[in-house]
Amino acid sequence: SGSGSGSGSGSANDGHGKKKGDTDNSKMTASTAGMNDMVLSSLQIGATTSPEANAALQCPTTEEELQSLLNKSNASSEDAILRTILRRHRPLSDAVLDSVCDVCPSPRAASSDVRKDVLSLIERSVPAGEEKGGEEEVEREAKKEYERIRSAVEQCTSSHPASDVPTVGHCCKFISTDRSHVNDPELFAHLDAMAQLGQSVEDLAAGEDSPSHPSIILGVVRVLCGTLTSHNAYYCFGPKYDGSLVESVPKKEVRLYLLMGSSYIRVNQIPAGHICAVFGLEELQLKSVTLSSSKYGMPLNAFHQGIRPLVKVNVEAVSATDTSALERGLARLSLADAAVEVTATSKGERILACLGEIHLEHSILDLKNVYIGKDMNLRVSKPIVDFGESTTWFDTELEDFEQFCQQKSQPLRQTLMPPYCYEDGIGQARNGRSRTIISGRGAAMHVRVVPLSPAVHKALISKTVIDGSEDGLQEMAKALNLKTESAEKTMERMMGLISTIDSKGNAIMESPEVSNGTCVRVIMATKKNKEVYIPPTLQKGSKEDNVDCKEDEKIETMEIDALAKEVYEDIKKNICGEKSDGSNDDEEYIRRHQYALKVWKTDLRGSVNGGFQSGCAFGPICEEPIRGILVVLEGIEIALHERRKKSGTDDDFFLTRPASGGMVAAALKTGIRSALLSRPARLMEGHLRLTLHSSLTGLGPLYAILSKRRGKVLSDTMVEGTDLISIVATIPQSESFGLTPELMKKSSGDVTAPELVFSHWEMLEEDPFWIPTSLEEREDYGEILLSGDNSTGVLNNALKYIRMLRDRKGLLSDSHKIVVAAEKQRTLARKK
Repeated sequence: SGSGSGSGSGSANDGHGKKKGDTDNSKMTASTAGMNDMVLSSLQIGATTSPEANAALQCPTTEEELQSLLNKSNASSEDAILRTILRRHRPLSDAVLDSVCDVCPSPRAASSDVRKDVLSLIERSVPAGEEKGGEEEVEREAKKEYERIRSAVEQCTSSHPASDVPTVGHCCKFISTDRSHVNDPELFAHLDAMAQLGQSVEDLAAGEDSPSHPSIILGVVRVLCGTLTSHNAYYCFGPKYDGSLVESVPKKEVRLYLLMGSSYIRVNQIPAGHICAVFGLEELQLKSVTLSSSKYGMPLNAFHQGIRPLVKVNVEAVSATDTSALERGLARLSLADAAVEVTATSKGERILACLGEIHLEHSILDLKNVYIGKDMNLRVSKPIVDFGESTTWFDTELEDFEQFCQQKSQPLRQTLMPPYCYEDGIGQARNGRSRTIISGRGAAMHVRVVPLSPAVHKALISKTVIDGSEDGLQEMAKALNLKTESAEKTMERMMGLISTIDSKGNAIMESPEVSNGTCVRVIMATKKNKEVYIPPTLQKGSKEDNVDCKEDEKIETMEIDALAKEVYEDIKKNICGEKSDGSNDDEEYIRRHQYALKVWKTDLRGSVNGGFQSGCAFGPICEEPIRGILVVLEGIEIALHERRKKSGTDDDFFLTRPASGGMVAAALKTGIRSALLSRPARLMEGHLRLTLHSSLTGLGPLYAILSKRRGKVLSDTMVEGTDLISIVATIPQSESFGLTPELMKKSSGDVTAPELVFSHWEMLEEDPFWIPTSLEEREDYGEILLSGDNSTGVLNNALKYIRMLRDRKGLLSDSHKIVVAAEKQRTLARKK
């Protein structure tokens, strides 16, 4: 069709061009150049007119028949002639149907080739160690039954009285419908009786009747094989079931309904290949459920929609007595609307997440009018925006590793101001490095936190250098003192040291010195000292408290501290790249060092991943998840005690203080938070991808609004055939609320409603704790006291978001105002 249209159009242009010079009123005929040799011949290929049709509808085969068709159509232009021919002899509907029949497989072939990929069950997995003893025979029988079920699903086998075909159905979604649409009086009588039995004590005390719910939740089920039967109980598998807990699979009795427009007709059986409505699955609280007559079945492979909610609010009842009804309503709403997510936080919040502001408004109305079932006053919070905490490089961090490690700079401002200065371990944190002491003081860890760019994180996940990650890998090599010459060498070195990479852009690794044991040091305990070195600022009591101590006790304490401090200073030199004198070729020293290295690798290192995940879950600034950091374990100190009777084996040494996995995880969490707080603080904010169309007159207001909301235009292209411009941009999620009404108002309708989809995470390049210090900065931004703010003297978006988050979570905030001239009193009397 395309070749005939294009060829005919091109040839007609040439012929029309030749005759145009003779007369302006001439028409295109069948003898025009290109009509006979190209258009007429192309029509013979793929024509859809039936041979039994009327002669007038037959495809023209000669020049006379083509001329007759042109005379009847009375068409003169090239476009009109081609449209006439194509509509008569090559209609679009017939061409599409013919293409489907030629390209797509037959229904019988599709059921075996396509169905096994589209409608397939999750593979059954068995945890290691279960196929032993008497359970081996049980597992073999389970696999055999699973293969029988999977074969029946792939072939869509229907059951009949003489066959034993398993029944499998998949509930893809839930819908809410009014009772008047369901033809099942027995069900409503049962529900009303259950509602009377479940009437609350408060309603009985108040003398109120339990109202019947106006709507019910039904699941939409497709029968994959076998026959679903009403009043039969089926095993229900959730989307995350892996086949390990067979006996714990719930079993529910169902009632079946036939979908007849807006009505639901009660039926007894539904054969394979049909879609029906099912009642009885609401209590499972699952978005999708797979029903099976066998307990060895598996859930259907779920389809990822690729859509994530963008607007979150906290919903709570004004009256505390309505909380239980609100929770039931939220659960019903979550089932009925697959795009809604309802979560409960540890602080008692009930978060309702929707796709957009309009979706949120409709969800709140449906929650009040449909799913709660009674009049209730709700308190809905402002939209909740997710942020992340991260950091950036120091100005001199990438210049010289040893010089930056040894420099004694002033602590950052956030480490000295409340409430951030109350963070555990902040006294031993400086320039992104922290020394955290495990509970019991029997061991200590040196932790460092550095930024990890998204490009480097993707490269670490893919285990290869990708485009755009070369510069980031070179920065990592300088910051970690890896001394590699290329990005490939840096990647290879880091992959050998990294132990965990999470999905939020974070990773944890050991330094080369810890990996080879150079920075794993031993402190040999004595009778009076069984601890690692404790700095004076962390020791119990101050200098004034120890004034009355005996001079001998002071000298002995100093000697004991000197032994532990020597190891502490020695490991700091190794971290900074200096060659220390702590190494020893003594056989006894080597045995101690080997045992300490064994303790670290076998007993302590296994809990590092738990501490890493716990430390990155909540940041120190506003308790938001940490994103884009690399945690480096730079040194380990372990205090050992030596037995009196030596055997020459590892049994000669033991830990002075027992260290469990929880102690290591808690200490590492403290070290990560304090090290991150001692670096320049940054916020990570989510960005949305915005797509809309605008006319030329609406570009001015559009660009002004995007600029005010910190948006970035990625592309603007003309839509062919129109005067509209397609614009793609990104905008921070925190600035997206109220965007559509403002665009409509400012552009007078020249801009379409934007489509917002989550795009990526991006760092907000603003230091929330920056203040004007130099004379020029004070002249530009003003004095701090005159601004009435004890944190900063300028408009700072990052600080605004931090205060908003801390206020919402009930944390201490630094937003208290300083009153200028507080000693002055108001002396004017109020006359109003």
